[in-house]
Amino acid sequence: MSTSSLASGPEGPHALGPLLATVLDALTQGAGARGGPLPEGGPQTVAARLRTAVGDVLPENGDANALHTLVRAFAEGAADPAHPFCAAHLHCPPLAAATAADLAASTLNPSLDSWDQAPAASELESLVTRALAELTLPASTHPDALVTTGGTESNQLALLLAREAHPGTRLIHGANAHHSLPRAAWLLGMPDPVAVPAPTGTLDPTALDEALTHLPGPHLVAATAGTTDAGLIDPLQEIATLCARHHARLHIDAAYGGGLLFSDRHRAKLSGLDAAATITLDLHKLGWQPVAAGLLVVKNPHDLTALHHHADYLNADDDTEAGLPDLLGRSLRTTRRPDILKIAVTLKTLGRTGMGRLVDQVCERAEEFAELVDTHPAFELYDRPTISTVLFRPRTATDDKVAAIRRTLLTEGRAVLGRARLDGRLWLKVTLLNPHTRPDDLAALLNLVEGTTPR
Repeated sequence: MSTSSLASGPEGPHALGPLLATVLDALTQGAGARGGPLPEGGPQTVAARLRTAVGDVLPENGDANALHTLVRAFAEGAADPAHPFCAAHLHCPPLAAATAADLAASTLNPSLDSWDQAPAASELESLVTRALAELTLPASTHPDALVTTGGTESNQLALLLAREAHPGTRLIHGANAHHSLPRAAWLLGMPDPVAVPAPTGTLDPTALDEALTHLPGPHLVAATAGTTDAGLIDPLQEIATLCARHHARLHIDAAYGGGLLFSDRHRAKLSGLDAAATITLDLHKLGWQPVAAGLLVVKNPHDLTALHHHADYLNADDDTEAGLPDLLGRSLRTTRRPDILKIAVTLKTLGRTGMGRLVDQVCERAEEFAELVDTHPAFELYDRPTISTVLFRPRTATDDKVAAIRRTLLTEGRAVLGRARLDGRLWLKVTLLNPHTRPDDLAALLNLVEGTTPR
């Protein structure tokens, strides 16, 4: 087989077969060499190990073993989100079906900036975005959704649509909001955003009411359904009532919590979502997709006219009049890979109940871990989880000791824990997104933290 064989076309499957076998063998060897959730040694050791394995990345002559060499080194030096002790971030282990679908997307390589580059992909995107918009806003007449690279792009688009609908709009967000929101306001040249207090980890409605009363409008209020630090959900119903009273536009960042929509047991936690003009979703968090898999749900499709753009080689007027779909208004990006395929395969394979079952499992594991912490005399629990994030800390440890515990586990490659500062103290953070984590894994993780805590 030639090293320059193509992945698509008549010979594509024949060329890919042995390469896939090589990749799978390299992944297995790399994971075996790593031996845990993270490579041991810390940044300098891991970097040196990778440099040694890779060698010259642009040699004069090619290396036929490059695929195996690099994938093995990549896997050995990776953080493995499927390991039960890799639980720091909103970093999910992707489903095998979604990953296989992503291979098909890469093989066919459509680009969703014109119909003639993505005939089937454009229609599939329309079907899936419509279905997810209706799941998110079932009472709305014609909701729509755009595919994005994740929560950051979705939040940026939400602010852009608000600015175009109401020039001069000022963002008001909780102190608990994701950093991408005020950053988007800066990027878009909007008035300086206002952060209202979130003393308990969620936006304070009284402070929001005061801000809406005294600040000149128009206003865009950004609420959060699933904070990055603790997985908390703002009081969406109260916030929606205040927005209606003050004629403010509402955006809800549900990049984390949006996955609860699939669950009959947990969907009610998102009550108030239907009041939002725009909603951020992110299926590479609580959706088990390979990165990237974000969406922005839009209640009023008319808002999307702000994204319309004309480039004659992609959406000429006569082509559009002749019936060729205009895709440029579906994103600020031009070239766009078909991330919708992996999402579609996942939804079709599992259905809403299957997705809901996975959501229920990780939320249940979080409850179990919180109970382990709460009943352990050596640990303090911040609070019961709202979604699947648990904050805890050794009772006798200082903030410096808490930080040192986390870095020790990272450097030794034994566990990947997050950190969050709430109530003026530093907490260890466990974010459970692996539905296959078992109760005994949770007990072992807590024992590992206890064994790393200085006496």
